[in-house]
Amino acid sequence: GVPLREPQPGGREALESLGVPAGAPVVGNVAALTDHKDHRTLLEAMAIVRRSRPEARLVIVGEGELRSALEARARALGLAETVIFAGFRGDLDRLIPTFTVFCLSSHLEGLGTSLLDAMAFGRPIVATAAGGIPEAVVDGVTGCLVPPRDPQALAEALIAVLGDEPRRAEMGRAGRRRFEEHFTAERMVEETLAVYQEVV
Repeated sequence: GVPLREPQPGGREALESLGVPAGAPVVGNVAALTDHKDHRTLLEAMAIVRRSRPEARLVIVGEGELRSALEARARALGLAETVIFAGFRGDLDRLIPTFTVFCLSSHLEGLGTSLLDAMAFGRPIVATAAGGIPEAVVDGVTGCLVPPRDPQALAEALIAVLGDEPRRAEMGRAGRRRFEEHFTAERMVEETLAVYQEVV
């Protein structure tokens, strides 16, 4: 679980300071730049998304050993103006609420607490059906799930969600409800205590 909290002001200004044009749809990602998070597939997907939504931007928040290689791959794909590597940030409660859609492209994953953060802020999700992600994201309800390591499927899901504002809004509301019901830190504590009580 993660703490229940309210969005912080200044998110749009933070995006603009990163170079995101005003009004541009934003695919947001928060994850360490490591192999199992599979940003390479996300970059390949954004190259496809850009053909139909050239104004869209991808903001990747996080640091890791693969940053240089991923930046080089983005340039090779012609995404230098599309992808923003924001590095480590301490203002996620400002940034995440401004993302049009939150995307996690892992090919291996426990649960992905960044998904819970996105759901807490009512963001629709596009993610891979890897590891514990389907325990958090209900396909077709709180977001869209696609097979891991499939850039085309990931791109198609992103294009569909970016292009449907009412659907995004409903997914965001459903994600917030699911977060409140299952994934708050308080709920985690309650359920952990319940397990202890069962075995004592």
